[in-house]
Amino acid sequence: MSSTALDTTDTLVAYDKRTKSFAQRTLLGRFPEEAPMPYYRQVGEIPHKRHTAFRKPDGGLYAEELMGVEGFSADSALLYHVGMPTAIVNAEAVQEERGALTPNHPLKPRHFKTPELKYGASADAVTDRRRLFGNNDVTICFAVATAPSPLYRNAAGDELFYVQGGSATVETIYGALEVGDGDYVVLPTSCTYRVVPHDEVRLFILEARGHVGPPKRYLSAKGQFLEHSPYCERDVRGPVAPLLAEGSDVEVLVRHRAGLTRYTYATHPFDVVGWDGCLYPWAFNIDDFEPITGRVHQPPPVHQTFEGPNFVVCSFCPRKVDYHEDSIPVPYNHANVDSDELMFYVRGNYEARRGSGIGIGSLSLHPSGFTHGPQPGAAEASIGAEFFDETAVMVDTFTPLDLGEAADAAEDPGYAWTWSKRGPQG
Repeated sequence: MSSTALDTTDTLVAYDKRTKSFAQRTLLGRFPEEAPMPYYRQVGEIPHKRHTAFRKPDGGLYAEELMGVEGFSADSALLYHVGMPTAIVNAEAVQEERGALTPNHPLKPRHFKTPELKYGASADAVTDRRRLFGNNDVTICFAVATAPSPLYRNAAGDELFYVQGGSATVETIYGALEVGDGDYVVLPTSCTYRVVPHDEVRLFILEARGHVGPPKRYLSAKGQFLEHSPYCERDVRGPVAPLLAEGSDVEVLVRHRAGLTRYTYATHPFDVVGWDGCLYPWAFNIDDFEPITGRVHQPPPVHQTFEGPNFVVCSFCPRKVDYHEDSIPVPYNHANVDSDELMFYVRGNYEARRGSGIGIGSLSLHPSGFTHGPQPGAAEASIGAEFFDETAVMVDTFTPLDLGEAADAAEDPGYAWTWSKRGPQG
């Protein structure tokens, strides 16, 4: 895809626990000073030299497909197909019914309960995802999937999943990833994939208009995770073998800037015998995030896990809390001057929100222009605490989030008044 003026190369080195080998992944970030990643991964069968004759058993040529970001100027992967990746036999526009986005007006803090969202008996992770929030940089959805999704790719930007519960195989053009509770999954732009649930799988989904990667401050100039990073190469998983799927007249649903198109391919897109390069899907579990703590309360950037175009993602994990004798471990009141703060509560008890109705699967939205903080009594109650057993995923966006149809369907209307203990009369 075309990059914006702010898109530059960011990097990630991956260590695969299953194969005990190193892998690489290149990502794009928000900041112009980010450096390219020189690392590399190889899966399946490839020729010694790229762009040379690589022949099938019958003597014909395998078809090369270069998947690259920023045209030919940044990182890529080179895949080898049995069939032609360009051979389509049909293309049709697909209507999408996501409903309208509406501003957060009147401006107020809000609480949404994802367990209240309703899904069909055989919902999938692509066509049945529900849109909660969105702006020009990111669309945030939720899905409860029990059925395999269609083959799908997002040509408008990377996607980031957080698996709140259940397990699935994410089949991709690069190979498969087995994912489960607590996994983040990064799917690069135009990666064809499908999600095959093993049981009911709950997915918190970010659709970026650009690329998603680890924060630059965790990386060396050559892309290695630095010693102060809260996760590193050993925590990351990538595909280890090609799928080599067969089939003809295979449909693929494609999201692009103008909407949705359904292609029919003459051969299966997963007919890849091998690939190499620095661009591919990867997974990382939130339990492998190492919390950064201090004598007094640490600000949200210590929890940052990913960055995307005009948004960041943070992981709040079980941790030893502030150890100054007079420290107040819960967050202080703060105004979101430049960002909307969206918190997704996935495990444990979030100390700052006790008494507000927040539970597992809740989402709280604290918008720019509103000063927010712990619930009444939470600061006093937290003094002397030594450990917080809480897990949450936070998304901060630097453009206000509008509300989608799923947010409307799952909202708790009384949340804004929980600080004062009273609300509008009549």
